[in-house]
Amino acid sequence: MKIAFWISLLIAFYTFAGYGILLYFIIKIKRSLKGKPVLPVVTDDQLPECTLVVAAYNEEHYMASKIANCLQLNYPAGKLKFLFVTDGSNDKTPDIISQYPEIQLLHRPERAGKIAAIHRAMEFVTTEVVVFTDANTFLNPEAITRICRHYSDKTVGAVAGEKRVQIDANADASAAGEGFYWKYESALKKWDSELYSVVGAAGELFSVRRELYEDVPADTILDDFMISMQIAAKGYRIIYEPDAYALENASENVTEELKRKIRIAAGGIQSILRLKPLLFSFKYPVLSFQYVSHRVLRWTVTPFFLIIAFITNFALAFAGDSVFYQLMFVAQVAFYLSAILGFILEKRQLRIKVLFIPYYFCVMNYAVLMGIIRYFTKRQSSMWEKSQRKM
Repeated sequence: MKIAFWISLLIAFYTFAGYGILLYFIIKIKRSLKGKPVLPVVTDDQLPECTLVVAAYNEEHYMASKIANCLQLNYPAGKLKFLFVTDGSNDKTPDIISQYPEIQLLHRPERAGKIAAIHRAMEFVTTEVVVFTDANTFLNPEAITRICRHYSDKTVGAVAGEKRVQIDANADASAAGEGFYWKYESALKKWDSELYSVVGAAGELFSVRRELYEDVPADTILDDFMISMQIAAKGYRIIYEPDAYALENASENVTEELKRKIRIAAGGIQSILRLKPLLFSFKYPVLSFQYVSHRVLRWTVTPFFLIIAFITNFALAFAGDSVFYQLMFVAQVAFYLSAILGFILEKRQLRIKVLFIPYYFCVMNYAVLMGIIRYFTKRQSSMWEKSQRKM
């Protein structure tokens, strides 16, 4: 019982905090030996030609603002192209885009999902670099320059930008929790990138070398993750560039965030099964270490270990062997009661921010369990599923 408890507790701790702590100290040691990494400095002439691809489905409320944002991006004249694909959209999205001659529009009335739209768009991309971004996110003016400067290094196959969640003073649990999560994720990605490579990219903002891009299967759920990891599996690095960021609103509520997290979890299981060689790669051992520590544990066993840790701690506490196990059980109960209280108060629109983190933590792990069930029961579609965002 004690062995089961400690194994469960240590794996859960390592997944959510221990890996970050370990990375932090590894990077400290690496910097003391080799110094801090130097950002590449390139001239306008050295920056590659680039295509910005936006796949949009029924985004008429965002589209005018998105286009304005794209057209104000700072990049050398004549080197940045814009390609929007709106397959399946039956609102005014294609009509709005068609008013801008600077943008190449691809539209079909049939809806086949985001990845099908991306595959079709890539047939028209001839530039050295392609940048992908979502229709409901907004980029900082220097984003493309900051991303593309990294391609002067031939070992770099992809560059991931930073996702930032817009949070106001009256943020609910979905906004505050998501914002905290992405701040922590950003720190991990910075250290991952400095150690060797980021473990996958998020679709809000990422880029790849055109020559390294490969179509992923049509039923792929996390296309952005798979596209980038296929490149990493070839021995190229994925760099994290926090000075290139995509700003988006938080999910409209916890229900919408949960829907998104369940889909990501189902896609995570699918990705792990399709990237089996990376689990124990002797060719790229550091990448395997990062991949298992940062992604695989979160998407597979850790939620189950949290349950085991609670059950075994309950048994040990009431066995009366040690005050330590009783205190540990009290701490676990207090944490989960805080999450439940956060849920109750959220339903009543009473917001105590200190309760958002345990509530969001539980929502995330519940989503992983549901995502695993949904994937293996074949109830998770790869079709475009747009979460409602705060306006």
